[in-house]
Amino acid sequence: MLKKSLLQIFILPLAFLISNHGVARALPGQPMEDVETWIKAHPTLTPRSGERFLVTKTDTAAQRFSFQAMVSAPGRLTFSNNRSQSRTERISMYDAINGMSVDRLKESLRRIYGLDIYQDFREANVIYEYPNQSAINEARFAKTPIREALKGELRVGSRYAYWVEVAQAKNGKAFTGQMTVFLKSDLDKLEEELRNR
Repeated sequence: MLKKSLLQIFILPLAFLISNHGVARALPGQPMEDVETWIKAHPTLTPRSGERFLVTKTDTAAQRFSFQAMVSAPGRLTFSNNRSQSRTERISMYDAINGMSVDRLKESLRRIYGLDIYQDFREANVIYEYPNQSAINEARFAKTPIREALKGELRVGSRYAYWVEVAQAKNGKAFTGQMTVFLKSDLDKLEEELRNR
């Protein structure tokens, strides 16, 4: 039962990919009303009553999935003058049973948005990765125990910018991660925040 419901949450049915030819219908930069319509019709996202731009799925306390479309830029919250346009869409996953990986986040991106956006992500240039080598060396030199380390990267493709992040526990296993698709015009803001945190 658990395996079947997880498949419904994390894996888009093949018929949807075929019918849409791998092209997403709502992405950052589009009107929020179009994004809302797309979310409602998407067989993987299918929101419950009352859910509009934040969709959550939970099988157990150990496995959760969410999708959120926002009018704000990624990173620290800032005021947006245009409240009718999507700027950021984020997939978040938590799996204490099977763990989390960048590959699972990439697969979720492909299944939710289709092959077009997945290909844009794959061909995107990595412009920032963390932790960088100096931060790793600094922690080793100080002999600071790291309880949880965030590993992530920013990429810029021809269509969108992407932020991938996984949190690894002290034992090295990751249980939580996020994949964010956002407007390229917000890239500098997020990169500066990540470099200065």
